Amino acid sequence: MYLIRTPEFIQKMFPNFIWKIPTKEKVIYLTFDDGPIPELTPWVMETLAEYNAKGTFFCVGENVKKNPELIDSLRNNGHSVGNHSYNHLNGWQTENITYLRNVRKGAHAVHSELFRPPYGRVKPSQAKFLNRHYRVVMWDVLSGDFDPNITKEQCLGNVLKNTKEGSIIVFHDNLKAEEKLRYVLPMVLEHYSALGYRFEALHEKALVKPKRRFA
Repeated sequence: MYLIRTPEFIQKMFPNFIWKIPTKEKVIYLTFDDGPIPELTPWVMETLAEYNAKGTFFCVGENVKKNPELIDSLRNNGHSVGNHSYNHLNGWQTENITYLRNVRKGAHAVHSELFRPPYGRVKPSQAKFLNRHYRVVMWDVLSGDFDPNITKEQCLGNVLKNTKEGSIIVFHDNLKAEEKLRYVLPMVLEHYSALGYRFEALHEKALVKPKRRFA
C-alpha cells in the first residue's frame, strides 16, 4: 500500500525533510528514482529537453558505477542528481549502521548531499543522522509508475489530480516503470506546459549547506 498524495500530518512528522517547495509560481519539480540505466535514462533526458524541462535524478550508487557516463550526461544537460543509497536499501528492514554506511557509500558515488530514502522508508533514529549530514528530499505526489496493478491511464490520473504549484513528483527511471513512464511523462509535460508551468531541478546549492568535500 502507498499514498499518492502525502498527507500534511506525515509531512509534519518529519519537518526537516523537503516535501514540496512553497511557491505561488507555476513551477513543478519532476524527480526520477533508481537510475541511471541506459535503457531508459537517456530517453527521459531527451523527453525533458523537448519541453526545456529540468529534473532531479536520485541515483542508486551501483548504477552510477556501472554507467558513469550517464550521470555525467545528466549534469551536463542541467539536471540535478541526488543519492538514493548504494544498493537501494529499505531503512525499515536494515540495521542502522548498515543502512547509514550504505547511504554514505551512495553519496560518494553520486557526489551529492541530496538524499532520498528508497521506498521513502526510514526509522526515526536514521532520520536524525540523515538530517545532520544530508538534505533529505521526499515528495508530495507519487505517480505509482512502479505499480503493476494500475494502468498507465490511472498513473497519469494520479499526477494530474494531485499536482499543485511547487509539487515534487516521483517517477522512476527503472525497467519496472518503463511502460508507464513512456506514456505518462510526455503527457504530463504537455499538459502542464500548456497551462504555463515550467519544470525545474532541485538545485543542491540552494538546498544544502556545504559540510564537506567528497574524496
